[in-house]
Amino acid sequence: MIKLYIISGMSGAGKSQALKIFEDFGFVCVDNIPIQIVADFIDICLKDSIRYKNVAISVDSRAGKSLTSFKDLLIVFKKKNIGYKIIFFNATDSVLLRRYSETRRRHPLGKSVSEGIKLERKIMDRIFTVADEIIDTSDLTIGELKKVISMLADICQSGKQYLNTSILSFGYKYGLPNDADIVYDVRFITNPNYVHGLKFKTGRDEAVRKYIEKQKEFSVFFNIFSKLIETTLPGYIKESKSHLTIAIGCTGGQHRSVFTAEKLAGFLKSKKYKVKLNHRDILRHDN
Repeated sequence: MIKLYIISGMSGAGKSQALKIFEDFGFVCVDNIPIQIVADFIDICLKDSIRYKNVAISVDSRAGKSLTSFKDLLIVFKKKNIGYKIIFFNATDSVLLRRYSETRRRHPLGKSVSEGIKLERKIMDRIFTVADEIIDTSDLTIGELKKVISMLADICQSGKQYLNTSILSFGYKYGLPNDADIVYDVRFITNPNYVHGLKFKTGRDEAVRKYIEKQKEFSVFFNIFSKLIETTLPGYIKESKSHLTIAIGCTGGQHRSVFTAEKLAGFLKSKKYKVKLNHRDILRHDN
């Protein structure tokens, strides 16, 4: 049986942000799905209930005239014994006006923003009246919204598990990674590349590990570096960052950066963080 959430509400009230939060929680999310194909989509989900175990779809005023068939859709769900929960996102008119003013976006109903809000409230009333939960986002921060959604969706996930931390090793000779949030240079470590027998090994090999670890500078560095990362991660979680990429570079991306990345990944995993490890340049052999 799938867990289905129907995200709806006023434009500018936080539906898009809510979908991003659901996606970060591992839900399959579909924004602005035409009502005419929702039932077929759910049938597809039911055929693969492992992949589509948790699903969130967004239905709002962009559906146009088809929104009149929304209650018929709920009847279909009941006939198919599909459990669902409708979450309606709302905010005061003044807050919606301010948000539109800040983003300078056009209201989806094509009127002036104030006229669009007024018309949209009438249109969305058919969903508002059947909603299981109503979230007023007028005074909510992103972090608070995340907590509210996690409680409604019964998602028990620690802050550490919410943050997806990627650790990337790379070679400076091939360029800096474009998507890194934090970049650290470990070229101060004596390079194993010039040691007999280590050139064609990598930071994953025992011989390279021993060569690097016997350097006093490395152990001092790693103790400080790992504690610095451990100290700052809770701040990123507090600021609602769900993805963080830490890039560690050396000359060719095969020895020092690889070993340091492996060691940092192990350290963070031991602290219960969710970590992905990627060695971007480890297979290059032109150095």
